[in-house]
Amino acid sequence: MTPPQPNNPLHGVTLETVVTRLVEHYGWDGVYEKVRINCFHNDPSIKSSLKFLRKTPWAREKVEALYIETFSAG
Repeated sequence: MTPPQPNNPLHGVTLETVVTRLVEHYGWDGVYEKVRINCFHNDPSIKSSLKFLRKTPWAREKVEALYIETFSAG
C-alpha cells in the first residue's frame, strides 16, 4: 500500500489529466508558449503528447511544473 503524500500536489493526478487540463486552460498554442516542447506544436494530440512525455522525463517535469503553477490552490 502506498503511503499518503500530503505534500505532493500531483498525488492521484494522472499525466493524461495534467495534459488535458492544461490544453483546456491554455489551448495547444498556449501550452507550447509556456513549455517549448514540439509535441504541443507539431500536430498535437493528447495521445501523442502522452507517449512523448512518458518516455521523456525532463519534458514531463516541465509539464507537471506548469500544471502545479497553474492550478495550485496556494
